[in-house]
Amino acid sequence: MTAADQRAPEGTLLDDAPDLDADVEPDVPVGSLPVGERVRAWAARRTPGEVILATMVVGYVWYYTARSLDNHHALGTSSYDSALYDQGVWLLSQFEAPFVTLMGRNLFGDHTSFILLFLVPVYWVFPAAGVLFFAQSAAIGAGAIPVFLYGRKRLGNEWYALVAAGAYLVHPAVGWTNLENFHPDGFLGAFVAFAIYAALERKWRMYAVFVVLSLLVKEDASLVIVPLGIWVAIQRDKRRGILTILGALAFMAIAMLVVMRGLNGVATRNGWRIPFGGPGGVIDTAITNPTDLWRYLTSDTRPWYLWQMTIPFAWLFFRLPWVAMIGSLVLFTNILSTFWYQYQIEYHYSLVIVPAFALGTVHAIGAIRERWQVQVPGGDDDEQRVVSLPLRGIAVGVWGVAAYITSMLWAPVPWGNHPGWYGDPSNVYATSMREIIEVVPSDAVVAAYHRVTPHMAHRTEIYQFPTPFRAVLYGQNGNEDGPRVVDRAERVEYVVLPTSPDTYPVDDWLLIEDAFELVASNDIWVVYQRDFDVPLPPEAG
Repeated sequence: MTAADQRAPEGTLLDDAPDLDADVEPDVPVGSLPVGERVRAWAARRTPGEVILATMVVGYVWYYTARSLDNHHALGTSSYDSALYDQGVWLLSQFEAPFVTLMGRNLFGDHTSFILLFLVPVYWVFPAAGVLFFAQSAAIGAGAIPVFLYGRKRLGNEWYALVAAGAYLVHPAVGWTNLENFHPDGFLGAFVAFAIYAALERKWRMYAVFVVLSLLVKEDASLVIVPLGIWVAIQRDKRRGILTILGALAFMAIAMLVVMRGLNGVATRNGWRIPFGGPGGVIDTAITNPTDLWRYLTSDTRPWYLWQMTIPFAWLFFRLPWVAMIGSLVLFTNILSTFWYQYQIEYHYSLVIVPAFALGTVHAIGAIRERWQVQVPGGDDDEQRVVSLPLRGIAVGVWGVAAYITSMLWAPVPWGNHPGWYGDPSNVYATSMREIIEVVPSDAVVAAYHRVTPHMAHRTEIYQFPTPFRAVLYGQNGNEDGPRVVDRAERVEYVVLPTSPDTYPVDDWLLIEDAFELVASNDIWVVYQRDFDVPLPPEAG
């Protein structure tokens, strides 16, 4: 009998046990039981490890959702990257084209994050930014589930599996992604983890679902799905692996060359992030002058970033590195990038690496002998006795210690030395802002300070001042100017700014202030309304 034949049949995510507990007659069909009875039977089958895992995940989701919402209501979010997603999803929920005026691009022309379509029905019921923050926390936290499931089977111990799941949750890149405004990339925490788990366990239906969901998150999700396909082709199923590779590459090509180019005019706005003039230049430098490439890859804080990303796993994945290497291409591209944010652990570019390294570490520890018997001196008579060392347990313990220490040093966790900013929604800046924007009609065209836009994003036109009077971070290239911006400047009805001129480009305001009149103010904020009888100066826009 092969290993595949010995596997338990595929069932629910947290259970391979029989469908009914001992109190239920075995000949009663499950579907005929009352809902309450089915729930009771399901709950009775939960193991202690599953209950603890559920508590860990729910606790994680609650904690980071609460922190995200507090930060948001304390003015800790911004146009980039919170308000722009909120406006885009809200527009979709209103059956309008998701042209996000905060960035001057179609939501799907910026990135093909079609996964956001799944949030649109939720906005019909709860049209609030909190939907985004909860969905992000839930998706990232759920990534611990496949780590636990695979750990329980691969390591043969539910408690070891809990350590692995906890190590995933407290990795610095996980918590920081959760608190960095909102990014669709957060969904990759669960999707990539489940895709890798399904490949490891040969659960091919689950594998197909989560590969597709991963690709729907973003066009560059192929950077992790293609390596996954390579691993599947070599280690599991050649046909499915090749289909994964071809499908991921085809999706990326369509997303960039058809969708993004069609909506935005360019296939990607991020080509400048590749050093040495592009991919060809990188290859040429690697061949003709590898010293320059090495010097570049070890410059700035890139080695420190590599250390921070890998040491939480105590480098145990090197025992059998092939699963962990599924995340290595993303890690390499982050280090290769000229964009500073990509090789800082505090930003969302790093999250997708963590599920691959976590499951890779579980896989590698599973290759270690469970116990190692050694002979040690038995006493004064020099007799030898045999001691059995739990090697897997020791490896898991080392991983747990490394995860705890690095979370304490670098992660935004309650016990950490670097917990990040805790927003207070009752601070005077936030409360006075919420009060003053009440004078602005819900359908008015607004240009506002970047900390205010996330709280006024549910409207067809909103801009981050000084846009559209002067284009900043706007248009397909991120700094586009032109007639379209001039037309939009003429439609702005309200401007919301801080009273302090040191916090925004005051010269832009001085240029247009004659065309606006003060309608509300307090010690911190001012609201101006457009006087359309006074023309904007030709320089504006």
